[in-house]
Amino acid sequence: MLARRIIPCLDVKDGRVVKGVNFLNLQDVSNPVKLADYYSRSGADELVFYDITASFEGRKLFTDILTAVASTIFIPLTVGGGINTLEDFDRVLKCGADKVSVNSGAIADPAIIGAAAKKYGDQCVVLSMDVKRVDGQFRLFAKGGREDTGIDAMEWAARGVADGAGEIVLNSIDTDGVKQGFDLEMLDALASRVSVPIIASGGAGKMEDFAQLFTHPGIDAGLAASIFHTKQVEIGAGDKVIISASAIPGNEVTVSRVINELFRKGVKVVYDKADILHVSGHACQEELKIIHALT
Repeated sequence: MLARRIIPCLDVKDGRVVKGVNFLNLQDVSNPVKLADYYSRSGADELVFYDITASFEGRKLFTDILTAVASTIFIPLTVGGGINTLEDFDRVLKCGADKVSVNSGAIADPAIIGAAAKKYGDQCVVLSMDVKRVDGQFRLFAKGGREDTGIDAMEWAARGVADGAGEIVLNSIDTDGVKQGFDLEMLDALASRVSVPIIASGGAGKMEDFAQLFTHPGIDAGLAASIFHTKQVEIGAGDKVIISASAIPGNEVTVSRVINELFRKGVKVVYDKADILHVSGHACQEELKIIHALT
């Protein structure tokens, strides 16, 4: 059973990792290969690589950079950007990707989701959605958040899962780069519609944001970029603690407080959906004893 995951994201433009706010005002950050190597060595659970302008510019993803990144790391790699055909899936997987994220390509041709799932398995197909509130509706956007499709994002997600998407990345344009916490309202709405793993993206500003995120049912991972790139939050700082889901009912307030304290001290916290408690390391024994007592 997969534990909750914390995932750094490389948004790549013109061969460089960039960061922005609300998908705008992009600024140069670093070399993607060096940054990927750092995250792999520092204990990231996975890595996401997005060629963020490939769809907008109508070109193929930069495979030379992708190949260099994939050959450098030893953690699962999800890749997206300019994925429009099964040939694009094949090309990216051959470069070393473990999963392929499709966004604008699926909007243009929804059949690609089912075709890719049939050929490569649904565990390989990630439906990425850029979503923004428009007139009281969660609206799906295309081409790197530039184009309002007019499609209800929740309906789109349900359709994608029915067609074979094995995972969803929800990128909230409203909270992207703002660092005031994940878009929990939007994520809860999505979790009520689909049963596949959901990766939350957009809004993380501190470790406590991940702790809060993981108290929400149906959310399997938190993804962030700039807070990791700038080392405002360190990847893999401290030990990993896996808390049984059975610890939560009836003890929500206490467990939430303990988790927040662990995050504040730099201990990475994830949930296991099985009724088993796993603890590694010797840090923060006082909080760990409380968690043991609750399970």
